[in-house]
Amino acid sequence: MSRLTVLGSCGAFPEAGRACTGFLLEHDGFRVVLDLGYGAASRLFAHSRDRLPDAVVVTHEHPDHCADVSALGRAWHFTVQDRSPGRPRLPLHCTPGTVRRLEALEPRPDPSELFEVHDLGEPTTLGPFRLTTFALPHHLPSFGVRLTAPGLTVAYTGDTGPSPVLADLGRDADLLVSDATHRTPPDGPRFLLTAAEAGHWAAAAGARRLLLTHFWPGTDRVAAAAEAGAEFDGEVLVAEEDLTVVL
Repeated sequence: MSRLTVLGSCGAFPEAGRACTGFLLEHDGFRVVLDLGYGAASRLFAHSRDRLPDAVVVTHEHPDHCADVSALGRAWHFTVQDRSPGRPRLPLHCTPGTVRRLEALEPRPDPSELFEVHDLGEPTTLGPFRLTTFALPHHLPSFGVRLTAPGLTVAYTGDTGPSPVLADLGRDADLLVSDATHRTPPDGPRFLLTAAEAGHWAAAAGARRLLLTHFWPGTDRVAAAAEAGAEFDGEVLVAEEDLTVVL
């Protein structure tokens, strides 16, 4: 079965009972984590059935997207029994800034001992998926990610302001997972989306379904879904912790 499980749905900081951004994508027996922010690791472990993921992709270095990668690294360190110098490491596709964050959180063991780090800007193969990335406007380097396998495409914006690149990222995707931080556009430069803008870009991309995520704490999610639905004719889903979307 192919499915996406929501590990966390909040932006900035987690509401009580929730976690920050994180997803577990499963296809053909391969399991890849997309972001792992504050509080998301415990839900990952709850859904892992005693099996750690095969790869991790982190869109950018803000801690609401990467803080719990440190927790995952500790789990990898303490549960993988092979202690030899050439022991397996967990593939981590991320920006250089993300690695620096992890080094600051957990200098020993060094993250390079736990993770096989790959530059997120480079296309690559992850198990059954082809991973391609799209640079998007944010406060610091941030990438949307597109994972394609035969018969399946999942696209995820990470954090982003409005950009025509979003139409390419989500082109004909079976599921577009989109930032929907705001209800109304803030003044000044744009580095995050509203729910309505998420709907607009899902429509422009020709995506089949839209999953809204990265809600600012306290957001009326039902209203956000309605605003996205006014722009997008496909199915609009709202990220909730432990929600599983069958693909």
